[in-house]
Amino acid sequence: MNHVDVPVTEARAQFADLVNRVAYTGEPVKLTRRGRVMAALVSPEDLELLETIRSQRVELTQPAQPAAPVEHPRPAPSPMRVAAEYRPPGFTR
Repeated sequence: MNHVDVPVTEARAQFADLVNRVAYTGEPVKLTRRGRVMAALVSPEDLELLETIRSQRVELTQPAQPAAPVEHPRPAPSPMRVAAEYRPPGFTR
């Protein structure tokens, strides 16, 4: 899809024309400042699509509801204990 880049300073003067262009052609307009895109004018259809995509992305990134805790038939084993320690060569007490 084609788009038009318009500096924000020009967009102020041409705002009504730019809105009409987007409304009648569906062509998005990127508003730039110093060559960097700051905002965009898009058709209602494109906005609806963007909102749908965002809501689906949010749903995918939401953590799943935790499952009910699993009941274990026996208690968990106690942690192991270490009965030795490391002694480097030449170690004396």
